[in-house]
Amino acid sequence: MMTTKELIYAALEQVDEARLEEVYQIIKQWTLPTASSPQPSLMSKLKRIQIDAPPDFATNLDLYTSGEKRDD
Repeated sequence: MMTTKELIYAALEQVDEARLEEVYQIIKQWTLPTASSPQPSLMSKLKRIQIDAPPDFATNLDLYTSGEKRDD
């Protein structure tokens, strides 16, 4: 079974030479970043991080990292 990319390449082989520039312009347009879908900022990515830890984890971080205290 052919991948989607392989199917596209095969279809491009069938496109008339006169229309290839038009196809290229369409593909070029799709690959450009759009203003309507900006990349998420670092802060918005960091806000999505969720830590599953005991309530006293921040206070006793040194005990948890050394293994003296465990979350069982």
